[in-house]
Amino acid sequence: MNGGVRILSVEACSLRVPLIEPFVIASATMTTTRALVLRVSVEREDGARFEGLGEAATLPPVTRETDDEILAVLPHVRATLERTHVRALADLEAALDAATPRMPVLRAALEAALLDALGRAGGRSVAQLLYPERERSSFTLRTDITLPITETPDDAARLAEAHARKGFDRFKVKVGKDGEHDLSALRLVLDAVPHGLLRLDANGGFSARQALALLDGLADRRARVECFEQPCGKLDLAGMAEVTAHVGLSVVADESVATEADLDAILRARAATGINLKLVKHGGLAAAHALGRRARSEGLSLMAGAMVETRLGLVAMAHVVWALGGVDFVDLDTAFLLSDDPFVGGWTATGPEITLENGEGLGITFREESRTWR
Repeated sequence: MNGGVRILSVEACSLRVPLIEPFVIASATMTTTRALVLRVSVEREDGARFEGLGEAATLPPVTRETDDEILAVLPHVRATLERTHVRALADLEAALDAATPRMPVLRAALEAALLDALGRAGGRSVAQLLYPERERSSFTLRTDITLPITETPDDAARLAEAHARKGFDRFKVKVGKDGEHDLSALRLVLDAVPHGLLRLDANGGFSARQALALLDGLADRRARVECFEQPCGKLDLAGMAEVTAHVGLSVVADESVATEADLDAILRARAATGINLKLVKHGGLAAAHALGRRARSEGLSLMAGAMVETRLGLVAMAHVVWALGGVDFVDLDTAFLLSDDPFVGGWTATGPEITLENGEGLGITFREESRTWR
């Protein structure tokens, strides 16, 4: 890290961006993002100063932390981190562990902000900080687009058609509240986008029997279903294993896997053939990168996902994908579901194609109009 840096300050401000359509899943509903932007300032040994940004995205009950809880511990975070010298990634991880015990959302945002600042200070991308052997070049990935649980099946087809006109051809369809409604919506979506592929996501809303019944209802269309994410509850590994044993497509664990111990449990139970990586689950970029490499070594497929995050959180996760050299399923789309984008840079996007440039840090700028930093 060229001698390292000293952490000068840690600040936070509220981030609320309305969604174009309500984001309804089996376990929650959102109409606006719920997040904080974390901003850190660091000083290089030659006196040059740099700032970095990270997004602390919350989605109760999926995440345990709330904005208020994060703000309440900021004084402790400042007292722990400010004036800390960081000369290697190990120093950064140790400092974050001390500052954010048992708060993965906060830890993920702070780590993203610090890596962003360190990358800017050292002239490297965050992906290169995570995996120094990665070549200096741009990196392009292709994301799906999410269809929430809609009021009527026709609404799902309407949304799919609108996204298809923008070039999207992979649709992550939220299911898990009403199997009959889900099946009707899926059939209409498949009719509306004849060349589209589906990724189902029940967010733990089904029993194994219900999940298998939904797939049976799509028996004549199964070739167009790429994967089934978290069909059964977070702790229902037996149900997940039953689905995995009876379907010929990838079953991806999301809510069921946040830690290495969770991954071990998934492997023992044969409960999934893939896992979904998310920064706020794992507590940061380095942990997501390490878990992804471990899962891949065990023969599992990888999905890269997020909560309902803005461009900032998605760019940070995309750098993990870059450091991994790519993943099987990219689900970094929620910035395209928002009514506004308070960030500039970080990526260029054309429809589902997202390109990261090999710049410094995350390469992203915050439009801070009338923001109150705390």
